[in-house]
Amino acid sequence: MEKISSTLKKDWLIIILIILGFALGAYFYPSLPDRVPIHWNARGEINGYGSKLFGAFGLPLINLGMYLMFLALPYIDPKRKNYASFKSTYQFQKYLLMVFFLGLEVFTLLISTGVVVNRPIFIQIMISLLFILLGNVMGRVRHNYFIGIKTPWTLANEEVWRKTHRLAAPLWVIGGIINILLSFTGINFNGIAFILILAVISLVPIVYSYFAYQKIVSKK
Repeated sequence: MEKISSTLKKDWLIIILIILGFALGAYFYPSLPDRVPIHWNARGEINGYGSKLFGAFGLPLINLGMYLMFLALPYIDPKRKNYASFKSTYQFQKYLLMVFFLGLEVFTLLISTGVVVNRPIFIQIMISLLFILLGNVMGRVRHNYFIGIKTPWTLANEEVWRKTHRLAAPLWVIGGIINILLSFTGINFNGIAFILILAVISLVPIVYSYFAYQKIVSKK
């Protein structure tokens, strides 16, 4: 198992991104309004506001918390030995989520200070790209208790885990691509379509993992 000090040295860019998030929050804090947008609905429209303090530092704190979680997981997971077999994928997911939430912070700060006008399409495209990029590496994630599609059946059987993630990977990529295409149509059922896409890419792998497990058990 790699030492945490070695991991921190490799993650120097991630640490800079986290510090940058706090620096941006401090820079924009004086010019933020009392109510800052912190949540968007399925259409990418603002439907939730938070305090000025949370608007400035909430997302950087989330990023910091996620990074600490990523640091700890390989040491506390009962399947910790498997992390070595998807080390590059694990690192990619770390960077992806750090960049995603930093981008969301920048978008929020710019909207709150009036630098840019809220355009729901931006949030939808960001989420869609997240689906595509996560789906692109999902099939490489090995059996563990924290990262990936965790159902009773994938956790109970490594073969079910592998098959489920190989099925889910293209679903997430296709779902993200469809959602990006929908974002440019301007059709008024865009929010419903996004919910349907989310339901498909979430529920299909869950149902599949159940039947895949039952098939393996019946053979035994």
